[in-house]
Amino acid sequence: MRLLIVEDEEGISAFLKQGLEEESYAVDVANNGKAGLQLALSGEYDLLILDWMLPGLSGIEICRQFRKEFTDTPIILLTAKDTVDETVFGLQSGANDYIKKPFHFEELLERIKVQLRPKSGEHSIFVLGNITLNTATHQVHKDKDEIHLTQKEFALLEFLMRNKGKVCRRSRIIESVWDIHFDYNTGVIDVYINAIRKKLMLSENENYIQTIRGVGYIAKEL
Repeated sequence: MRLLIVEDEEGISAFLKQGLEEESYAVDVANNGKAGLQLALSGEYDLLILDWMLPGLSGIEICRQFRKEFTDTPIILLTAKDTVDETVFGLQSGANDYIKKPFHFEELLERIKVQLRPKSGEHSIFVLGNITLNTATHQVHKDKDEIHLTQKEFALLEFLMRNKGKVCRRSRIIESVWDIHFDYNTGVIDVYINAIRKKLMLSENENYIQTIRGVGYIAKEL
């Protein structure tokens, strides 16, 4: 899951980024409203965390403009404002939740989990041939056998299965799974792909994770 934090207080944003990355989220940070809106509108994020008072553009204005393009992505507002009218105003502007500063990280983390919880009708289970991946229980099964993956292996397999049938470029994989945004030796992806294939014991007839030479990988049912 990829999150965007828009917060002009560097101490807060650095603390949140570190804590959320330790919880296996990929996190980007913007320190002003205009940069935050530009990143948000890229459509790359599963959830936004916005400070209300920002230089350049307020969190409320980001909410309003973002909602014109994306209606389902959750938004959590961080703010010192706490009157009922202000709370209602923030929610009416497009936010899904609202947390008052100062706050405990554990509370914010639980609010994030609630917002990212699969909604009614959505699935936390992804299927690829005889492989199932359950994001709710963090388990992978091949037929009836549980396959034990490391945290990063699970995140990589989840990314490929979420994008089943689509070619996933190396640059997109390294950004989404490793949270790296610069020129980087993406050969590390090959190491993890090989480890996943080995643990899944894929036969020639189970070539579900295919290499697209010079481009990346695709999860595809045969």
